[in-house]
Amino acid sequence: MITAFKKILVLGIALCAVLAHAAANESESKAKSANSPWKFEIGASAGTLTPIMLDAGVGYKALHLHIDGFGIHKGANDFWCGIRGGILWRIPRDLPFSIEFGIGGGYEFAEAPNEIHKAVNKANDAKYLYPFNFKESLDVSAEMRIHLFGFFTQIDLPVYNFKEHEAPDMLWRIGYMVDF
Repeated sequence: MITAFKKILVLGIALCAVLAHAAANESESKAKSANSPWKFEIGASAGTLTPIMLDAGVGYKALHLHIDGFGIHKGANDFWCGIRGGILWRIPRDLPFSIEFGIGGGYEFAEAPNEIHKAVNKANDAKYLYPFNFKESLDVSAEMRIHLFGFFTQIDLPVYNFKEHEAPDMLWRIGYMVDF
């Protein structure tokens, strides 16, 4: 299943690159008439490990810096938080469709109660298992974002993990960003 997903992902990226190149050639005159080389973005996204993040970005010409973060604390052993960021190169830079490649990194932590573990501990009248689950990731990753009219998807593949506990091999996000 993973190899099929990788093939679909590669074909999708190739199709997006061809469409981006065609759109860039068609609207080259529009791209040259852009007023400012600066671009600012703000939005929200959902994904792994942090379920919801607020996103902000700033770009100068084709170079973009973005940072995402958010967290919620509901009580002892029931919270999540995360912050991620990256430096990316956007092609084509002045069209509604673009692809960004670069390097990113971040720290994400999630902890939630585990009722099954609590029941085992209660049945045995001792603490054999932690009464909560947690996942943690501190990494540097290769990052790719695909934008289309404000909507984006982001895929991070951790290259090096400084800290890892049940962290996924691939992090993803989907969201919406407003440009101004």
